[in-house]
Amino acid sequence: MAKDLTVWDPEDEQFWESEGKRIANRNLWISIPCLLVGFAVWLYWGIITVQMINLGFPFSRSELFTLAAIAGLTGATLRIPSSFFIRIAGGRNTIFLTTALLILPALGTGILLQDPNTPLWQFQLMALLSGFGGGNFASSMSNISFFFPKKIQGYALGMNAGLGNFGVTTMQILVPLVMTVGIFGGEAMILKNTSGTLIGKIPAGTETYIQNAGFIWVAILIPLVIIAWIGMNNIVTEHVSPNIGSPLSAFAKILGMLAIGFVTAGAGLWLMLPENAGGSGLNVSKWIVLPLVIAATVFALKLIPGTVRENLSHQYKIFNNKHTWAMTVIYTMTFGSFIGYAAAFGLAIKIVFGFQHIMVDGVMTHDTVNPNGPSALMFAWTGPFIGALIRPVGGMIADRIGGAKVTQIISVIMVAGALGVAYFMKQAYASATPEEYFVPFLILFLILFAATGIGNGSTFRTIAIVFDKVQAGPVLGWTSAVAAYGAFIIPKVFGEQIKATTPEYALYGFAAFYTLCIIINWWFYLRKNAYVQNP
Repeated sequence: MAKDLTVWDPEDEQFWESEGKRIANRNLWISIPCLLVGFAVWLYWGIITVQMINLGFPFSRSELFTLAAIAGLTGATLRIPSSFFIRIAGGRNTIFLTTALLILPALGTGILLQDPNTPLWQFQLMALLSGFGGGNFASSMSNISFFFPKKIQGYALGMNAGLGNFGVTTMQILVPLVMTVGIFGGEAMILKNTSGTLIGKIPAGTETYIQNAGFIWVAILIPLVIIAWIGMNNIVTEHVSPNIGSPLSAFAKILGMLAIGFVTAGAGLWLMLPENAGGSGLNVSKWIVLPLVIAATVFALKLIPGTVRENLSHQYKIFNNKHTWAMTVIYTMTFGSFIGYAAAFGLAIKIVFGFQHIMVDGVMTHDTVNPNGPSALMFAWTGPFIGALIRPVGGMIADRIGGAKVTQIISVIMVAGALGVAYFMKQAYASATPEEYFVPFLILFLILFAATGIGNGSTFRTIAIVFDKVQAGPVLGWTSAVAAYGAFIIPKVFGEQIKATTPEYALYGFAAFYTLCIIINWWFYLRKNAYVQNP
């Protein structure tokens, strides 16, 4: 069993070469698959909902969009308390427990999917619990940042985030495949619409086992949780995790802080969702609710008494640093776009290209199945795959030429990519043969995904250089928490604009935001008298 580390100084080259590198790499290579499965469980609703449409589950498209949105909002909110877990509870304790908690939504989702008559609120509850996977990123990144010296943090954090984000791609490839075989038992369902996997279409009338979308992760999680407990370390030095107490006390602190995140996220969802989707029916604007959820979560955490409050007060000093806010906006552009597009990509392909958009009695309709449409499950994995694969490359390039310079270049590419996707999406959503526009749509979206991955790696470099070793971990956690709201905002905006028959407007808005990020990045890090020159 791995021991607590009472001495840890990766900046000391002799210490690093003699024992630090070995220990750090072991923790990194256990952290990566734990984070990978977290992303998979968090974002599998984007694939599950496509198959629910194919199987004829009795829910509207807007109701199905709420599942990805609920998981997105909860996962992002849970990143706020998760940002501070490492100092309060230790890295090993945190990664073990937060990975084990993923078993709850994975098992529950598998059970519920066996019955098409399961009420919507039960799926929404599982989507809420899937937020565990989203929250895990903040604690995982914060933990790994303490193990590696500054000179290779761009690489280390890029590997953890990039390969961890492969959970999206792994899920998008693995889930359609495991749904084709009855490896976990249960009754098969019959496809009413054409489905598919990465290797081809699956015709209507074929048997499928949608419940495996949940059960497969339970089978993977059980051995992974054991490995995390045996192989990882808590760094119990003063600047990382002092006074964490026993594992049970650490677990209690983690669970209590997660509960706060669930309460604030649940309240926000209730204010936003329509009454027929389990909400209040008030339909309060997301742009009002999201700041309230973030502020309420931060404030409620600080009310926790004792050592937790003391530690949080110490870490909340990041909010007095102007770079925290600049990097929060910039990181939202990169990671927020990646995770939001990953959550919405499959369902957007299904709805825009899987149906014909034809005039009936002078009214544009979008309900006729397109027999020539691409299978969403064949292509949904491609964007997240490229975005995750290229992320460590972005970190390594940034280590060579500077993080801000790389971020600026990809920001321009993202503006152009978003406008290009908007154009072809607009053309497709007004066509009886939308498949004609699919190839340029796909190519431009893949470029957009690649840019988010490179930019994500470059922002890790900037954070590692701009902040000291005490603040870098909490800042990584905080910025990732805010950015993760992209997993809520982007599916929500896509859903709203598709309902309004103007899906291209979503991309126009994203392009405008990327332009703002270009200005902020230039002002803080690239202009002649920048606060920090091209970190």
